[in-house]
Order: sequence, then C-alpha cells, then structure tokens
Amino acid sequence: MSLLASLFTVLLVVGLPLGIVLAGASLIFIFADPMLAPGAVFQAFFNFLTKYTLMAVPFFIFAGFLMEQTGLIARLFRFADALIGWVPGGFGFATLIAAVIFGAISGSSTAMAAAMGVIAYPELRKRSYPAWLAAGLVASGGGIAILIPPSIILILFGILTETSIVTLFFAGVVPGILLAISDAIVLVFFAWYLKLPSGDFSWRAIGSATVAAWPALLMPVVILGGLYGGLFTPTEAGAAACGYALIYGVLVKRGAFLRDLMAVTVRSMNLTSVIFFLLGCVGVFQFVLANQGWAQHLAQWVSGLNLSPFEFLLILLPILLFLSMFLSGIAIVVLTVPVYFSVAMNLGIDPVVLAILTALAMEMGVVIPPVGLNLFAVAGTTRVPLHEVTKGAMPFLFTDGWVLVLVLFFPVLALWLPSVLITPVFK
Repeated sequence: MSLLASLFTVLLVVGLPLGIVLAGASLIFIFADPMLAPGAVFQAFFNFLTKYTLMAVPFFIFAGFLMEQTGLIARLFRFADALIGWVPGGFGFATLIAAVIFGAISGSSTAMAAAMGVIAYPELRKRSYPAWLAAGLVASGGGIAILIPPSIILILFGILTETSIVTLFFAGVVPGILLAISDAIVLVFFAWYLKLPSGDFSWRAIGSATVAAWPALLMPVVILGGLYGGLFTPTEAGAAACGYALIYGVLVKRGAFLRDLMAVTVRSMNLTSVIFFLLGCVGVFQFVLANQGWAQHLAQWVSGLNLSPFEFLLILLPILLFLSMFLSGIAIVVLTVPVYFSVAMNLGIDPVVLAILTALAMEMGVVIPPVGLNLFAVAGTTRVPLHEVTKGAMPFLFTDGWVLVLVLFFPVLALWLPSVLITPVFK
C-alpha cells in the first residue's frame, strides 16, 4: 500500500492528469507485484465501463448540448424573465429559475455555466448588473445542475455504490431548490444595495414567453415523469431526452440544425470521453486497492477512532471541499466515494443523505479557486477576468455552505421527497 501511495503522490505532484495518475500508478504497482497479472489492467478498465446505467451520462450530456443548439435555453431565459423580471433585480432571479429548469435537462454543471454565460450574462449587463456580480451569479447558478435531476454526479454516485439513481434524483430536488433560494437571498441584498432596475410586468409578455418556451418546459416533465411513473430507467430517460431534442431541432430549425448537428455531437463526445477515460482508470485503481484489502484496513482504522456518524461527516465534508480546490467534482467522486462509502455504511449513515452531502460539496467546489471549473467556464465565455468572477461568486458560495449545513443537520430535506414519490417497488 505504501508503494502504491508513493507512486500516486509522485505522479500527481508531477502534474499529470488524474486518469493517467491512477492508471500509471496502478500499472507500475502491478508490474512490481508478481502476484498480479498485467493483463488484468485492460479487464479492470473495461469492466468498469460496461455498466448499463453509465450510458445515462453521455445521453444527458448530449441532450444538454442539443438544447443549447436548438435555442430552447434562450427561450427558457425569456420565459423566466417575463415571469419575474419585473421585480428589482428580477433578471437575476430569472437566471436562477432558468438554471433550475435547465438543470432538469442536463446534469452538466460546467456546460450549463458556459451556456448561461453566453445567454444570461449580456442581458444581466444590459440591466446594470456589475460585471463581477453577473459573472459570479452565472458561475454559481450553474452549480445547481449538480443537485437538480438528472445530475451526472448523482448518477456516478449511484453506479459506484449501487444506490437507486431514481431515489438520488428525487433526493436532490429539495436541496437544489434551496440552493436557488439561497442565491436569491444574496440577490435581494444586491438589488437593494446596488439599486438594480426592474422591468415592466405584462401578462401578454408572460403568455407569449410561455408559448415559446413550452417545448423546453415539457422536457423535464417527460424525463422526471417517466422516472416517477416507472416508464423509464435513468438510461432510457437520457435517451428519451436526446430523442426529444433531436425531433424538436429537426422540426423547428431543419437544415440549420442538421448542419450543426455534427459539431454538437463532437462536443458531447469530447466531454463524454474524458469522463469515461477517468472512470476506466478508476476501475484499474480500484482493482489494485481491492487486491490489497484497502476497504478492510480503512474500516478497521476508522473503527479504532470510535467516531459517531455525525463526527465522521464533519471530517469528510471539509476533506471533500479541500479536494475540490484541486480536482473536478467528477474526479473527486470517482476517486473518493469507493473509499469512504463502505466506512459510512458501517457507521449507519444513510446512503442517500451521503450522496446529497457529497453533491452539495461538489456544487460548492465548482466555484472554489484555484480549479473551480465554472469560474473558468464563465471567464472564458464572458471575457470577465477570473478574479472578478471569483469575487462575484463568493457571496453565493457562502449561502450555499449554509444549505450544506442545513442538510447535514436536517437530513429529512434530502429524504422527504423520495419517501413521498417513490414506492418500495421502484426503490
């Protein structure tokens, strides 16, 4: 174990990508151990990727990119603006509403932040929002996709731990809405302090925006309704979302949509390939760890500390937040969940609550420098300096932390909706 840990540390310090670090350290260790066959590397890599549920990840990523290409995301923003843009700072609230709805279509936080940077940021600037506040709001709002189903983070957690993904999806709804509300509270303060303008209320504008946005509003109903009704598995729901977006694009944009379809597909494949390569490398790393009995050693060590479940979580969450300063949320989940999950189960921690707390920590991580992927995504799309985006995101990060604390002390916030909506048959 000490050799594997040393190899992992050296390769990571050198600056290699995490997937290369995991696979490289494992491969060197396998060659050094005569009891392990080198051919097991390929078997472990591909065995980890053969899980059927994992196909939900590329489907939902592709659906999100298709929604952006068809213009449905822009219609969501216009709908949200008509709905609440008439209050002071209303377009900021509209941005959060659109983030929640778009989060129910695509589980990619960074993709949503980039899309919102293109669509919402210019409108926020037109309405006198300072550049730092507009960019920070977009970066933080993008993180809501990590909690609102279908969430890629929750899909991966469910696959890694064999926890019901449908249950995790519904468990993320209330905390996700709380994130939007906490961000809205920050906006209320800034709307008063900066005297942000408001638009005009119009029933006609609401009606026309609703008509224009109904295809986008219907998509989350199809996805979540199919999951709740037992019509779809998560993978089938992702496929249905892709089919819905493809049919809409062909019917509405026709030739223009078909011409851009290949570019959208390539973007989706690029992101998917990065995630799948990382997952395969984690499979290799887990194979080596399992052969060294890491789970038993870790469980024995934690048991010797005599920690209560609450004390364990108080130690785990700061570690996850610290790791998010250097690694992406997906990397942290696939690397750490297999390590701490068995320990948490031995302590009697509910796996659903553990998943939501992990996702909340990852949601905060997307705006924690120096890695903060949403910070870079928004800075790249808006041309706002990175330090300004970070400045704008910090107030929202603070209130998001309070949502994490609320779920930690009141786990019913995560458990209530699944207990109401999901019957034992579907659990």
